[in-house]
Amino acid sequence: MKNYGFTTTILHNDRQKGIEHGSLHKPIHTSVTFGYADARQLASVFQGKEPGFRYGRQGNPTVAALEDKVSKMEQGVGTICFATGMGAIGAVFQALLRAGDHVVSSSFLFGNTNSLWQTVAGQGVGVDFVDATDVANVAAALTPETRMVFVETIANPRTQIADLKRIGELCAQRGILYIVDNTMTSPYLFRPKDVGAGLVVNALTKSIGGHGNALGGALTDTGAYDWTRFPNIFENYKKNPAAQWGLVQIRAKALRDFGASLAPEAAHTIAVGAETLALRMDRASANARALADMLEADERVAAVYYPGLKSHPQHGIAAELFKDFGSLLSFELKDGIDCFDYLNKLKLAIPTSNLGDTRTLVIPVSHTIFYEMGPERRASMGIADSLIRVSVGIEDTADLIADFKNALD
Repeated sequence: MKNYGFTTTILHNDRQKGIEHGSLHKPIHTSVTFGYADARQLASVFQGKEPGFRYGRQGNPTVAALEDKVSKMEQGVGTICFATGMGAIGAVFQALLRAGDHVVSSSFLFGNTNSLWQTVAGQGVGVDFVDATDVANVAAALTPETRMVFVETIANPRTQIADLKRIGELCAQRGILYIVDNTMTSPYLFRPKDVGAGLVVNALTKSIGGHGNALGGALTDTGAYDWTRFPNIFENYKKNPAAQWGLVQIRAKALRDFGASLAPEAAHTIAVGAETLALRMDRASANARALADMLEADERVAAVYYPGLKSHPQHGIAAELFKDFGSLLSFELKDGIDCFDYLNKLKLAIPTSNLGDTRTLVIPVSHTIFYEMGPERRASMGIADSLIRVSVGIEDTADLIADFKNALD
């Protein structure tokens, strides 16, 4: 396929491989199993000697079309889709880590990812949380047993940005797998491959799907990591070319064995939503910049956290690496203003827990999605009791600004 732009590529990607009856979208294939006229071909597919579908838990034509679309977005060599974003993150740990291994993770994480790390740590894997906004903190935490470094591009909810480029350089020097969760930026605003990430996580539920109507997650191998340097590859998967070792093992030991499979109906919904990713991200990012500017200028707001603001500690990194600053922001109200009363005055913004929707969504962080981790861990992440997270949507800018401003009156 010719080297087209981002949106053109996504819109026409399915057609490049030929679709039944001239359909413009890959159809929804609901079959769980796939028959072969030649039993030898069936065996060959199971042995990985030729491409094909074995069983719905390990893949399906509709899901495969979405995987190819996400690979094109991230300029990767291959992608595996999962039932949820957390399924994708969990698959990394399940397939690639063993007792005694060590992981360095950013301390600024989505609450469920933080919870998952606690589970992993309880199963014999060492986990160190560091302030990844400075590569020196990552370097200081590395040990001979460190197998991977994990960061988010823009941290949910306080919007801290990891020292992405220099961490990538460090991991390349040490032969360590670098994993970047790209959910808050999306492949349109940033490609982690450009900073040396070997694996990229995308929660497809968020901006890629974009409409809050389907769960999904993805892991993309960028081709940047040399899997011959990874000690935990099983011998039977080394029969494949080295560049395929990571994805082959993840598909077998995580997707097949644990079964967090993406349903074809959800894959189709996400694939259609992805066609407008660039348009939605442009609009949502513009709205977020305008809203952040308004909130920062209001004396009743104590603090605003948005990478597009020059006051943001990592504004320079964001401006250098990202096409735009994204749709996630958070803010704190001054003492005496109850965050619940404020949220209840909003007419357009919806109190709920999702991100990356077409609609603007708000949530009181400490009392909901980060409540379980307790006050000490929240404090270490800079999460105040009054912090409100905002996933900015694509509403008309003037309407959105008026809604947040009127709620302060």
